[in-house]
Amino acid sequence: MTGKTLLSSLLHYKCRQKFYSTTKIKRFVVPDELVPWEVEFPGYDPAYYTATDGKPWADKNIGDVGFQPKWNAQDGDINRQSLTKTYRITQDGYPLNPIGRTGIKGRGLLGRWGPNHAADPIVTRWKRENNGDKEIKMDPTTQKPVLQFIGIQRRDTREWAIPGGMVEGNEVISSTLKREFMEEALNLLEKQDKNPEEVKGFKKEVDKLFEKGEKIFQGYVDDPRNTDNSWMETRVFNFHDNDGSLLDKITLEAGDDAADVRWMDIDNKLNLYASHSKFLQLVAQKHDAHW
Repeated sequence: MTGKTLLSSLLHYKCRQKFYSTTKIKRFVVPDELVPWEVEFPGYDPAYYTATDGKPWADKNIGDVGFQPKWNAQDGDINRQSLTKTYRITQDGYPLNPIGRTGIKGRGLLGRWGPNHAADPIVTRWKRENNGDKEIKMDPTTQKPVLQFIGIQRRDTREWAIPGGMVEGNEVISSTLKREFMEEALNLLEKQDKNPEEVKGFKKEVDKLFEKGEKIFQGYVDDPRNTDNSWMETRVFNFHDNDGSLLDKITLEAGDDAADVRWMDIDNKLNLYASHSKFLQLVAQKHDAHW
């Protein structure tokens, strides 16, 4: 089963909750059968919201003087191509979410109109007994070894998630993955000034770990910040430390957008931010681990 097939049943679930993300703005109610743009929805009139307190690098409003984005293309150092499919542009110049209606218009809390590209590293190891053997989940449905991942608690929603973040400009994905992991799970931004030698040491270990990663998923994300005109897309990679020799040398410490960080058991009862639980299911399947 591919990542896209696995996620299809949950596309547009978390981005159709009662309120828009962390705000008190109500989303227009969109029944499952009326999500696709191809289906007529008379009376569909969602609220418009674009954050005004935000990022200096964010896109201007549609129609502003001098703002002429190149949709479905590389626009200077901004990638406006979707990983999902070519998206449509309305007569008023707004890009349309390729999956369908979300119950709110505008750019919302996101920085770009159209696709907003992220990268998410899933760093894993086997959970082990005191004697070093892999811990087996004594569950009649699996009886498989337990895989652990490094999870962070987001500051904005307080939900647990995979450490990750936005791809910056022409940054290559491998650099985004390492940067976000070190900033959120190792507190790189604070440590690099206070303990440069320590930072040098764990950068070396992280470089070794990130030498070999496997792509788990790429495409649209069911993110609570998604709107009819702006949405999240990501590339997810798994970096697995099979014997724990690299990660045992690194001390986890929350930083940047993370309020907390810890090793967490991968399990189907996890309720994580956006589509992150489904990404972990793909990783568990890849390693034949408990889910």
